[in-house]
Amino acid sequence: MPGWHWQPYASADDVNGRRVAEFPDWLADLGRRALVEAYEDETAGDGYAPDTALINFYDSQAKLGMHQDKDERSSAPVVSLTIGDSCVFRFGNTETRTKPYTDLELASGDLFVFGGPSRYAYHAVPKIHPGTGDPATGLASGRLNITMRVTGLNDGQARP
Repeated sequence: MPGWHWQPYASADDVNGRRVAEFPDWLADLGRRALVEAYEDETAGDGYAPDTALINFYDSQAKLGMHQDKDERSSAPVVSLTIGDSCVFRFGNTETRTKPYTDLELASGDLFVFGGPSRYAYHAVPKIHPGTGDPATGLASGRLNITMRVTGLNDGQARP
């Protein structure tokens, strides 16, 4: 299934004249394994078929404010992968952008799963820790975050 590029409040099937790559099987497999580990249940990844990977790059000064991931038409878990510099990941509640929340340190290679009642929790990235990433990732600096999602948007209906 062809992918699509997402832009804030719109989507585009191509950017710079290039089609979006298909969702790679290895990444979907990683997402399913993350669910099995997170839920400590061998069947937790059964049927998990992410159709979108949002890829965000954060330089050393970047921040992401408190928000909910609620544009999808699916309530399937979100699986987040960090590559490069470590960050503070703020994981909140489902009701407000304010406390209570928990600040976690996410390092390169960490996977974070939010599903079930926490699927719509507010979350943020208030700080990047420059120079903490392993150069073997191919990143000289900064952080890549890949979030796998089941959007429910590849059903022929209009995208947001």
